[in-house]
Amino acid sequence: MIKTSAKQRAFSWYASLMACVLVLALGFGLAVPPAYADVRKADVVYGLTVDSRGLSVAQCPSIDAEYALVMDSEGTVYFERNADSPTQIASITKIMTALVALESAPLDTLITTSSRAATVGESSASLLEGDTMTLEIALKALLLSSGNDAAIAIAENVGRLLYEQGGGDASGLSETEAEAVFLERMNGRAAELGCTDTVFENPHGLDDGIWQGDQHSCAADVAIMAQAAMRNEVFRTIVATPNETIEVTRADGTKASLYLESTDEMLKNGFEGACGIKTGFTALAGPSFAGAANRNGVEMYAIVIHSTSEAQRFTDAQTLLDWVFDHTTEYRLVNTSQTASSNAGGSSDEVPVLAEVAHTGWIDRTVKATVADPDQVIDIFDLNGNISQSVEYEELEGNVHAGDKIGTLTFKQRNNVMATVDLIAAEDVDAPDLLEGIGVWWDRLFRGFSGQPSVAENVLYNETPLVIDKANA
Repeated sequence: MIKTSAKQRAFSWYASLMACVLVLALGFGLAVPPAYADVRKADVVYGLTVDSRGLSVAQCPSIDAEYALVMDSEGTVYFERNADSPTQIASITKIMTALVALESAPLDTLITTSSRAATVGESSASLLEGDTMTLEIALKALLLSSGNDAAIAIAENVGRLLYEQGGGDASGLSETEAEAVFLERMNGRAAELGCTDTVFENPHGLDDGIWQGDQHSCAADVAIMAQAAMRNEVFRTIVATPNETIEVTRADGTKASLYLESTDEMLKNGFEGACGIKTGFTALAGPSFAGAANRNGVEMYAIVIHSTSEAQRFTDAQTLLDWVFDHTTEYRLVNTSQTASSNAGGSSDEVPVLAEVAHTGWIDRTVKATVADPDQVIDIFDLNGNISQSVEYEELEGNVHAGDKIGTLTFKQRNNVMATVDLIAAEDVDAPDLLEGIGVWWDRLFRGFSGQPSVAENVLYNETPLVIDKANA
């Protein structure tokens, strides 16, 4: 007889309910929506709602999840849907379980499976009471097959170590007391990372029956946890592994091989750049996923919670990740048709001229300005709007040599500074000598009487091409 877990029964109940709704709808001749994925006016794109940006549906990601967020490894948030709303996160909890374990104990720490851990049920790595293994092996059981048994085993054993590190004697500590120490550290670590609405009451994420309580998080906090965990190379390696066979020592001393298969379908379906990290499902959390992809050194984390099916959660994550990568583009900073011959660096080269900066020692002389790297580009998110530039010129009085800094260009996107670039002299311009200076003084005196300019004007040639042509958006 095949046994079904409570998790499987919950999902079967959910699927049966949806099937009944479909049958009733068809029976009464009602229209049945083909999908739940949508774009909402309240969805947030790079800090502003879809509605306030005036974005079209085609410009936005159409997803099904009730809670979602996309963030890069630097913490820039590109998309949010109810990202700060509290919700259950199921086995995504195990990201923090793994992070705390990795930060608290050596990888060769011995982990022993208690009866309590072996019989927790639901997602399992097939650990038995008395099994022993290293922490590294236990983490693979935790993260690849989403083992609730491994979660409790890790919490109990590492919890004892944490208690001893705090100066206590763990010899008389019960299993639940040891786990409580570990959970305290999980909650403390979440607060340290900046999570604002996360509570851990167990290390695995179950939320019904005996596990019913206040355990919850939100998409924004999950992204922060994912970002922190993916900085750990051991964690990264494990969650990027599609499958592996581990070896544990049974209570009788024999060795047992356990096959572990990742629950992350993005690793298996060839999604570009997929590199982890953790799935989750309970009836309250719904099908959920914290996924990551790295393309050309840029890493993104897509958090989707409470999607409508286990397959849809991966579709949602892939939609979000592709959308961000598709709208991330290189923007060239130097855009000018003006050129000049420059002898900066001892060699004569044709360089772009971005500006001409007035030399205040003269009435009509300027210094041509270029940049050290004419090919410089920056990565921008095009839906955040066009690039603007502002310039600050140095006051040039004495001798100016090719290569001297003579100004600064600042590039912004919606008032966020994207880059600053030094303007450097493309030529040598000497200050007036004594006789020339006297001539300039007299010339300025007479110009003052007639209201004529006494110094040349600064000229900016560099342009900022449109990122989005609003007429065609």
